[in-house]
Amino acid sequence: MTEKLSFECVICGNKTEIDEDDPDIPTCCGKPMQAEGLDACQTSSTAEHSRFDDLGEPCDDGRSG
Repeated sequence: MTEKLSFECVICGNKTEIDEDDPDIPTCCGKPMQAEGLDACQTSSTAEHSRFDDLGEPCDDGRSG
């Protein structure tokens, strides 16, 4: 049995689930939906601001729309 991923539209709040194996990110209101449960990135990706204690956990960096 495959895992389900939850997505939410950042514009209208519509929610949907897809199979983890599905490579396509769902769209709503003309934009890609955002995966639920990801925290917003709060660290910089530049070398000047890198941290040794940052494990690089997944987060939403705001590039999805």
